[in-house]
Amino acid sequence: MALWVILLCTLVASLLGGLYLLGVFRRRRPDEPPLDKGTIPWLGYVLDFRKDSLEFLKRMQRKHGDIFTVLIGGYYFTFVMDPFCFGAIMKESRSKLDFRTFASKLVWQVFGYKTTEANHSIIRSSSMKHLMGDGLTAITQSTLENFQKLMLFSLSSGEEKRVWQEDNLFNYCYNIVFRAGYLSLYGTEPHQGADDMEKANEQDRIHSNQLFHEFRKYDRLFPRLAYSVLPPKDKMEAERLKRFFWSMLSVKKDNISRWISDQDQLLAENGVPKYMRDRFMFMLLWASQGNTGPTAFWLLLYLMKHPEAMKAVKDEVAKVLRENGQEVKPGSPPVNITREMLNQTPLLDSALEETLRLVAAPILVRAVLQDTRLKTSSGTEYSLRKGDRVALFPHISVQMNPEIHPKPYEFKYDRFINPDGTKKDFYKNGKRLKYFNMPWGTGVSICPGRFFAVAEIKLFVFLMLSHYDLELWLSWLFSLPPSHVSLLCVSSYCGVGLCGKNSTAHP
Repeated sequence: MALWVILLCTLVASLLGGLYLLGVFRRRRPDEPPLDKGTIPWLGYVLDFRKDSLEFLKRMQRKHGDIFTVLIGGYYFTFVMDPFCFGAIMKESRSKLDFRTFASKLVWQVFGYKTTEANHSIIRSSSMKHLMGDGLTAITQSTLENFQKLMLFSLSSGEEKRVWQEDNLFNYCYNIVFRAGYLSLYGTEPHQGADDMEKANEQDRIHSNQLFHEFRKYDRLFPRLAYSVLPPKDKMEAERLKRFFWSMLSVKKDNISRWISDQDQLLAENGVPKYMRDRFMFMLLWASQGNTGPTAFWLLLYLMKHPEAMKAVKDEVAKVLRENGQEVKPGSPPVNITREMLNQTPLLDSALEETLRLVAAPILVRAVLQDTRLKTSSGTEYSLRKGDRVALFPHISVQMNPEIHPKPYEFKYDRFINPDGTKKDFYKNGKRLKYFNMPWGTGVSICPGRFFAVAEIKLFVFLMLSHYDLELWLSWLFSLPPSHVSLLCVSSYCGVGLCGKNSTAHP
């Protein structure tokens, strides 16, 4: 009898423990945000969130207000939609709110890299040294040379007839920007003499193109890999691609950037083994090149769909070139775009900022390590529970908020500047906002390579607008995807041949 009682008690205890872990017994405390666990134990709203996170969070905001806690895949996330609270969350000490715990698990899961305590400081110090200030000037020049190598390599006399070439705009932008960034950061083929240099350049074009196509395979798997929902076949492919990049990025080439070489050296000095440093290099490749190409695509697409914006930005680019004694014409050498020239484009800056406002949707997450108090702009105080996660989604709360950005779904290329070219301030409820656009994150987790990413995108757009005529083929007219584009070389120096899968003859 006693044995049955023990077994029964054990069974009940296990059952209760399982239900506790599933979140069945969690209740909202008096000073906590509204709690919504959904209908499925442990999973909560994970299916809704994965299906359409944007619409899910909008629905929760309409239901609960600007702060609420939801259960997603076994974790309780408190989403804060009040932009006046962002500063307090971002500035809170790591002993209470920490982003590294969440980031470390994700990095291990998608790149196979085990982070160390020194990682954050190594990345930040190297980025400040080599992707800002004088370091940014040097890498901007290197990136320009690699763009020219990829886009403007077919020299001619300038007397041939200009020919329209066609390609898928997204693929073209992503391909060129990724490859230029990769070659600038990870190095190029060694060469001696002019003849050998052209062979090395051709090898760089071939190798970087092959690498891009493998990268796109991994890029397509990335979201489901991060959510741990890859089927077995795709999981095997993801592992194959990881090993491919670990191997490819372990080879050191000429002209490797100091940003890469310094971090590799510092990791080695901190006892990180070679195989793990190769994985770190793959993480840096994705972090530095995973979004710049797509952003360049969206920027060009918005400009092409808005002729007024295209004309204004194109005129600004031409004006900067003239003021720096340069002109693009048949047979002329490629333009030399310096970092100083990139700083003379307020309209292009605003158009890029507007593009990021529309398409960038990062979720900023912190792990709650201690019970923490949070005061909203309305004066209400809430308690964030230890063990939960607090998250910001500025795409809804800031970037698409009509109180902050009137007509938020429209592309307004000059939204972020005043008529005199100075930067515009933004307000909500009559109060000036510090956070009105957050594509790069903020606080200690802000993207350390954001200045290089902006320079990379602007260099590409500069070259596209100065060396090419662009024409967008609308899908409702020609039954082609909206991203199908025709390119016409302005200078015969730009003899780049483009041929898309579904391309047709241009009239």
